Amino acid sequence: MTGTLREKIGSLPDEPGIYIFLGPEGQPLYVGKARSLRRRVASYLARELEPRLERMLAEAVDLDFLVTRDEIEALELENQWIKRHHPRFNILLRDDKTYPYLKLTAEPWPRIAFTRRIRADGADYFGPFLPGGLARRAIKIVQKLFGVRTCRIEIDGRLPRPCLYYDLKRCLAPCVAGLTTAAEYGAAVERARQFLGGRTEKLLRDLRREMEEAAERLAFEEAARLRDLAAEVEAFTGGNRLSTVTGDDVDVFGVHVQKNQAAIAVLVMRGGQVIDRHELFWEGTDPVAPADLLAELLPQYYARTTFLPAEVHLPTAVAEPEALSGWLSERRGRRVQLRQPQRGAWASRLELARRNANLAFRRRFRGAETDAGALALQELLELPEPPRRIEGVDVSTFHGAQTYASLVVWQEGRLLKSGYRSFAIRGSARQDDFASLRQAVERHLGRVAGAGGASGPPDLLLVDGGRGQLNAVLEALATVGVEEIPVVGLAEREEELYLPGRAEPLRLPARDPGLQLLQRLRDEAHRFAITRHRRRRSREALASRLDEVPGIGPRRRQRLLREFGSAAGVAAASEAELARSVGPALAGRLRAWFAAADGDSARIGAGPNRE
Repeated sequence: MTGTLREKIGSLPDEPGIYIFLGPEGQPLYVGKARSLRRRVASYLARELEPRLERMLAEAVDLDFLVTRDEIEALELENQWIKRHHPRFNILLRDDKTYPYLKLTAEPWPRIAFTRRIRADGADYFGPFLPGGLARRAIKIVQKLFGVRTCRIEIDGRLPRPCLYYDLKRCLAPCVAGLTTAAEYGAAVERARQFLGGRTEKLLRDLRREMEEAAERLAFEEAARLRDLAAEVEAFTGGNRLSTVTGDDVDVFGVHVQKNQAAIAVLVMRGGQVIDRHELFWEGTDPVAPADLLAELLPQYYARTTFLPAEVHLPTAVAEPEALSGWLSERRGRRVQLRQPQRGAWASRLELARRNANLAFRRRFRGAETDAGALALQELLELPEPPRRIEGVDVSTFHGAQTYASLVVWQEGRLLKSGYRSFAIRGSARQDDFASLRQAVERHLGRVAGAGGASGPPDLLLVDGGRGQLNAVLEALATVGVEEIPVVGLAEREEELYLPGRAEPLRLPARDPGLQLLQRLRDEAHRFAITRHRRRRSREALASRLDEVPGIGPRRRQRLLREFGSAAGVAAASEAELARSVGPALAGRLRAWFAAADGDSARIGAGPNRE
């Protein structure tokens, strides 16, 4: 940290606001909020920081700040700066699920539109709308109340007449000169902005006042229309339901953090029902605590929605909860509480949210859990680094007559199906499991040693079996000159690990991530070997009685089996039916052959004493 930066930290005011650490080119590296700028930023020099913030301080060369009236305004400003500048060391929200939003475009004559993407285009976004049908309903209310347009046409006032929406009193028709003014339309857009932003108290008062005035004028149809609009606004924004039902409008957060990756699941409860689940993700360069993650993501999450709950349930306390609760309450117009339930039904819902976060993490970062297995194997086998590619080999045989070896691949956290291989074992090796393994490994890794291989040698080779299978693979590696490849054997009966140079097998706890990774690969190799073996046996079984018929080759045999279902079906077919498939000459030959074969069978079955 430079001396100039230390001097600026010492000169900060003892007031609320935001502070911005700047990089060498003046770019914001990190934005934070504080009740007291002086005390908060000075704490960076006095306390032990997480690695992310230590690296930020090492890069920072300057400091800027903005004073605000209170903590709530500081939180709002911090969120705006993070959205605008995307500082590298702030935790930024990532949301892969698209939700319905409404936007008021940044055009001279703004229009309201339905969207599922928030872009930095200057427009005002409102939502998300849960369930999604609320968004369409909100558009209709905005059209009824304010006459804001929905069309995409360019507005230049030159159209000769307005569309039907003007006659239905759903649009002020800025497309036709003289029907409205820029000031009138701008006021309508501003009222729509307030409505969509949840600030509906004044709007409801105005509607009721206008309804009473219409009734006094005996304009009962107009009064009824205004009454219905007020009821729609009330129903849309929650009305009295939100103030009379306590504890039923809640967002429940679950968090799963593993090293520098995290998933957050939000159970959205309205009226006591879970109406949606929201998933957020984060990937950084350093580990982060769940409390720090939530403290930075919650303002970003709630800055994107106008539908705020009465309570937010969190798995852990966050820093400065009063400021966050005050900011949420101000946005909602009613109090929003932050809670950490410890028992009862709400604690069970927190656990449900945590489980959803765990599942979301596994879906998004599929390699994270198996990476733990790779790290465990690195330590166990004393490898220079965690194995990136592990290959597993297994042998399947049927009385030594049909022997095949299978090879499966695990690479960077997932099974790589494109790397799977199957080997038909040749010669006398088919009678010997150890010889079969040697042949398969020599053929596979001989290509790697001789031609470099497309993927290179594996970082670890797993063999299904014990000491004998392990030694057979070690011999094959020596034969092809790739003895440096680490090998481990996994015996299925006792789940023991056999390692080169170790006399006794090794037994690991059932929950050991390294053992679980090897078991997964061993089971996959076994499944693949059995599947391929059965497939080939079925294929060879098709070499049926038809192979004995002169003139029937593989193509005609396949055609006959396809048309008649089996050799028995071909035998039962008439000569005319056969002729349609293979022609009259071959059909006659087939019928004669089957008749002769049936006669031989009958004579053999009759025996010498039968008449």
